Amino acid sequence: MRGSDERSGSLFSYVDLEARVRVDHPLRVIRDLANSALDDLSGEFGKLYTEFGRPSIAPEKLLRAMLLQAFYGVRSERHLMERIEFDLLFRWFVGLGVDDAVWDHSTFSKNRDRLLEGEIAAKFLNALLAQPKVKRLLSSDHFSVDGTLIEAWASIKSFRKKDGSDKDEDGPGRNAERSFHKERRSNETHESTTDPEARLYKKGDGQPS
Repeated sequence: MRGSDERSGSLFSYVDLEARVRVDHPLRVIRDLANSALDDLSGEFGKLYTEFGRPSIAPEKLLRAMLLQAFYGVRSERHLMERIEFDLLFRWFVGLGVDDAVWDHSTFSKNRDRLLEGEIAAKFLNALLAQPKVKRLLSSDHFSVDGTLIEAWASIKSFRKKDGSDKDEDGPGRNAERSFHKERRSNETHESTTDPEARLYKKGDGQPS
């Protein structure tokens, strides 16, 4: 019998996120380790916030979201918020319910920067690596891996002189045209204004990237 392609959803839906994540999913172990490290940092979190004012994003949720961004290679905060919005696994790992609103990407970035400036993110990583289950996986042995070039999300027009001497040479408009005629550019003298970690590279003739 052919199934129905009915597209009208139910008026009410009860979703248990815990039941939607399979028992042997790798993120279950990682989440337990992360929560243990976060519990150890509760006092550090309290020092970052006042007892009054508008509630911020819980630092525990921020750090769990940052772990997901690293694990899954999410390239921007905007895309990360989109994944959390639609991916039940992401919601479960971060600690959001199905009906909880996801933060605006700019709000997430500002709150994340607070943790980075307060060195909380580094302390969280150290606490995570100090977990007995994680220590067994660590080694001081050296190994080398092949590298590859990844195209940055930065146009060539975003590169400016590090000393700021060319800031008045742009044309009109937000995405103004710029002439690099007779201008020598290198990673020592120029830097992208949209992605400071982006680098200038040139492929050699007949050489793989």
